[in-house]
Amino acid sequence: MSEHIVLAQLENPQHQQDLLMLLNAYAVDPMGGNEGLSDYTKKNLIEAMKHNPQVFSLLCYVDDKPAAICNCVIGFSTFKAKPLLNIHDMAVLPEYRGRGLSHKLLARAEQEARERGCCKLTLEVLNGNEIAKASYLKFGFTGYELDPQLGLAEFWEKAL
Repeated sequence: MSEHIVLAQLENPQHQQDLLMLLNAYAVDPMGGNEGLSDYTKKNLIEAMKHNPQVFSLLCYVDDKPAAICNCVIGFSTFKAKPLLNIHDMAVLPEYRGRGLSHKLLARAEQEARERGCCKLTLEVLNGNEIAKASYLKFGFTGYELDPQLGLAEFWEKAL
């Protein structure tokens, strides 16, 4: 069994197809919201990513078949005055889980972050996703808090 991770080349039709397939598989998973990507997203995501140099995808292949994805967004830490790397989506297809692919993707994301001068990695994880939380803890992530008396930071949103 061979595994390899590539930085998705958004001009490559195979990478485009694999990125959309892997992201849609994540979207239909309970941890991704149980709803596939919209037709709009399927039609526009690749072009939108091509025009945003702060966004990139890592694709993991097992025996040359797409198995996992890590979508990343470069952000900025005002407290550190440096970029940060947010792991926006992390997903492994069910048939490839338990092989350590997420840690391999995280390691590659960390390598990319270091090469880009980032001060930290960030990500969001559902409170009930115990498997992912255990994996992230094992990799070195922790909950974010400035003061234990104020508690952990929470990820909130307002849809527009």
